[in-house]
Amino acid sequence: MRTDLQQYTETTSTDDFVLQNSKLLKVRLSEGEIQAKRGSMVAYQGDVNFEHAGSGGIGRMIKKAATGEGTTLMKMAGTGEVFLADTAQDIHLLYLEGETITVNGPNLLAFDADIDWDITTVAGGAAGLMSGGLFNTSLTGTGFVAILSDGPPVMLDVGSAATFADAQAAITWSAGVTASLKTQVSAKALIGRSSGEEFQMAFTGEGWVLVQPSEGRPVMPV
Repeated sequence: MRTDLQQYTETTSTDDFVLQNSKLLKVRLSEGEIQAKRGSMVAYQGDVNFEHAGSGGIGRMIKKAATGEGTTLMKMAGTGEVFLADTAQDIHLLYLEGETITVNGPNLLAFDADIDWDITTVAGGAAGLMSGGLFNTSLTGTGFVAILSDGPPVMLDVGSAATFADAQAAITWSAGVTASLKTQVSAKALIGRSSGEEFQMAFTGEGWVLVQPSEGRPVMPV
């Protein structure tokens, strides 16, 4: 049989987290454990167990209940290879070395079990009150993190200029960056002729923010 399917042969990389392609993540488990977005497993080989990850403590459980933030996570443990994806979105790998990043919940795909997470609040004064607040997931530790973007993103240097982004388009930022909400309410907005861009995120400090070319895909129940 003649075929061009050889181009899709499984990668032979021995890294724990490796991109099979831009839309598909391969995770190698060796009696280890990771956490991943629930419903993101598309295939696996070997002896792998899946279970609901829970909230990881009463404090985080209360935060999730109060804010609605935080991707529903599942634990994957055992020995084998797991392939993860989410609606064919682009996948990007980061390796943290005792560092912290903040991720928009729907854009978090997977991370090493040794990485700790919590729910954080974006400050914003009047803008925060008007928008109902904004909550994200903070990840701290050493290991791999896989994030999603709806299309190829741009990394902006926050320290080089005043930086602003749509709240759903800003998908992750580094520890040296502070995010806050700002509003640009005008008379047109008050009479129903708004641009739809009243609330923005403002970024200050030293570091970077990653912005996707989309305001995100609808979050489907799993």
